[in-house]
Amino acid sequence: MTRFDLHTHHARCGHAQGEIRDYIESAIGSGLSIIGISDHSPFFGSASDHLHPSISMAKSEFPRYIREVLELKEAYKDKIEVLLGVESDFFAEHAEIYKAVYDKYPFDYRIGSIHWLGDTSIFDRSRWDGLDEQQLRQQKEAYFGLIAQSARSGMFEILGHIDALKGFCPEISDIPTNAVDQTLQVIGQCQVAIEINTSGKTKDCGGWYPSDSILERALYFGVPVTFGSDAHVPERVGDDFEQVRSKLKEIGFDHWVYFRQKQLQKIAL
Repeated sequence: MTRFDLHTHHARCGHAQGEIRDYIESAIGSGLSIIGISDHSPFFGSASDHLHPSISMAKSEFPRYIREVLELKEAYKDKIEVLLGVESDFFAEHAEIYKAVYDKYPFDYRIGSIHWLGDTSIFDRSRWDGLDEQQLRQQKEAYFGLIAQSARSGMFEILGHIDALKGFCPEISDIPTNAVDQTLQVIGQCQVAIEINTSGKTKDCGGWYPSDSILERALYFGVPVTFGSDAHVPERVGDDFEQVRSKLKEIGFDHWVYFRQKQLQKIAL
């Protein structure tokens, strides 16, 4: 069976531990066949070289990141397949800038993630303080609206942790809105994959992103699914892979996917 993990980070982003090689070695030790390296993209829309040093790498560091992954891809080719990825923020107003940068490099895949609503990160606990149900619904609808835009943009093969706004606001999952179904329908039409991201267990919400109920609707709308641990320490590479595989089969999926040279590859569950 092909075992893989497409979502990993390393020290360049400023909030992960270890170097790329450490994650590859962990993947080999865990019996993975494929490891994707997908560190946080720089803030290419900013005039600053390194806008948020504790969140992502500097713009000047990006070519070195690409070069290192490609060198390790070659060095480890007889032991494991290393894929070149990136986890990219999506800012609609800067999309063309990001596209122009990404087109320069031979990515196997690009993960599009929404980490920001307005000027505040969704992982800033204080942004959720004191919001009533109507305000939470507005936040949720704005968030899923951005995800739909990112799916339509053509910039991404995978969308990251699509209900991550529940990370430090678990109750938002229970706020009813049609925006989730509407967004999943767009994702299905665009045939962009969503990841089952097991890093939710490290946040207040616990468990994985997205919820089982969202995965059930994703299956209904024909959305492809993939796997990513979102590891920020090497020990988490492949975390809960088998449990996720079992859950997807239980929900009704018969395959999941990964990307090589931006081409979708199916793997039976």
